[in-house]
Amino acid sequence: MTDREIFELYKEDVYYFCYYLMKNQADAEDISQEVFVKVILADRSKVRNLKSWILRIASNECNSLIRRRKTGVMKELRNYLLSRSQDSNPVEEHLNRRETRKEIQGLYSKLPDKIRMVVVLRFINELTVPEISKVMDIPEGTAKSRLNKGLKLLKGKMVGTQLKEMSSNESVY
Repeated sequence: MTDREIFELYKEDVYYFCYYLMKNQADAEDISQEVFVKVILADRSKVRNLKSWILRIASNECNSLIRRRKTGVMKELRNYLLSRSQDSNPVEEHLNRRETRKEIQGLYSKLPDKIRMVVVLRFINELTVPEISKVMDIPEGTAKSRLNKGLKLLKGKMVGTQLKEMSSNESVY
């Protein structure tokens, strides 16, 4: 299989995998590009399952970027929250509420990184548990338990979100 054929066959899988993990189009595009550079430069002669191998590379690239940014993002968020004025504009409040709703729609993003990765691989990339264990280089039992925990967390977060929405929609007369 040529490099071009590999790229054409897996570009969407890699992009969507990176997009769901990173939650950012530009990051997903950059990481996808890095992944295919590594795929093209690597020796693929001993690779059995190409899709799992490529997604493993994508997983490693996403994890590297997440680790590098984690400390920086927390510092920026803290500074932003401290610098925000207490007298907020009603228009800003409306926009903030709208952004919050979008965040709620992306409940999966609140999952811990390792659990989110398993959930994304299973339901977005449609990999089986054995394939997930190969991509993440973990035992199948660990992949199953992370998937189960992720589903429980998502279910709990959905119920919590619905309760919050219901209570905020009730009128106070």
